[in-house]
Amino acid sequence: MSDTQVTRAVVIGCGHYLPENIVPNSAFTKTLDTSDEWIISRSGIERRHFAAKDENTSHLATHAARAALADAGIEAETLDAILVATSTPDLTFPSVATMVQAEIGAFSAYAFDVQAVCAGFVYALANANALILSGQARRVLVIGAETFSRIMDWTDRGTCVLFGDGAGALILEAQQGTGTVADRGILSTDLNADGRQRDVLFVDGGVSSTGTAGQLRMQGKEVFRHAVEKLASTAETALQKAGLGPEQIDWIVPHQANIRIIQGTAKKLGLSMDQVIVTVQDHGNTSAASIPLALSVGAQQGKLKRGDLIVTEAIGGGLAWGAVVLRW
Repeated sequence: MSDTQVTRAVVIGCGHYLPENIVPNSAFTKTLDTSDEWIISRSGIERRHFAAKDENTSHLATHAARAALADAGIEAETLDAILVATSTPDLTFPSVATMVQAEIGAFSAYAFDVQAVCAGFVYALANANALILSGQARRVLVIGAETFSRIMDWTDRGTCVLFGDGAGALILEAQQGTGTVADRGILSTDLNADGRQRDVLFVDGGVSSTGTAGQLRMQGKEVFRHAVEKLASTAETALQKAGLGPEQIDWIVPHQANIRIIQGTAKKLGLSMDQVIVTVQDHGNTSAASIPLALSVGAQQGKLKRGDLIVTEAIGGGLAWGAVVLRW
């Protein structure tokens, strides 16, 4: 046991927002050769939310931010930084984070976006943790927000049925810990990337290439193959960094892409699905929003309790993947 006082980035509030428009699997059967059974059997997804025409990523992010602030019982003016993980910003620039800053009135905070696709929230959490540990921020609002419905190819049944829109947010605060695994807050992070695998999951447009937003393209079998192996591996590495083992996990809160990937990762870690927060059936794959959405839903349902050991892990285009170990 250590008597050393260390700084930890502790979760003091969480919240989420989902657009009102709920789209069931049956909505796709009118235009695609698919069925509710086909989508559920391959992904576990039953429904998803799509943003309204006048609803942008920054709007979703702002709603989630306000919910997290209310949950934490703090004012926006007390924030030092805002990080938004997104691959679907309102504009090429400025960042979604600066838009959120303006809307919530957090004018003491610096703000920037993080882009690591579905791994974006894990990357943003790791960066927020580093800002707190280095003393550059005391309170950080970390948001994952996406409107993936804007980059879908609606003729591709292999991708367009999988994604949804939404936002989730956490607020991290610098608090003093003992330097042991009993501390609340982020205990370890593990980030990885392999740009050689860029072609298995990408969007075929961009500012300097086509001048368009483009549409999502995915080699589903390849993504699945990479996902289960890399997610289990990064979770194990993050646990090792914290000096913990899988048997000490209370909850896995994974990126919600596909129920089979979630099940495969849990099995590799030797954990029961009863220890996994699953929201993919209701939200689909919301990319960088999926982990904070699942954390917020898990907290609202009373599953996540103070002191619980949580592992979050995600993989996305890049490829980029990583994990965070934190005590709630």
